[in-house]
Amino acid sequence: MTTIQNLKRTIVTISWVALMAGGGAAMAQEDFGSDHVDSGGMLADLFIVRPVALAGTVLGTAVFLVALPFTLPSRNVEDTANAFVARPFEYTFNRPLGDFDHCGATRHVCGGN
Repeated sequence: MTTIQNLKRTIVTISWVALMAGGGAAMAQEDFGSDHVDSGGMLADLFIVRPVALAGTVLGTAVFLVALPFTLPSRNVEDTANAFVARPFEYTFNRPLGDFDHCGATRHVCGGN
């Protein structure tokens, strides 16, 4: 096998073990209320949701730039920037790990004002 195949196999194995370990720990924990975030949710957020959200942020920025010539005359730039850039950016970078609903230090609803 090549080095790249070995690296891919190692990454897949480590990811699988981490997901299985996190899921087992989450099942073994008691319910601590709505503020508690389980390790399985954190792992899913770290390895699945954040990369997809980052891609959405990059794509949203590209869409905003394409839409900019059309939003300038209508003076709708701020709303468009908020929808396509600011909200995805906040969801990606300003949210506690594993919490899919709340953003920022104030823990407001993501996408809200």
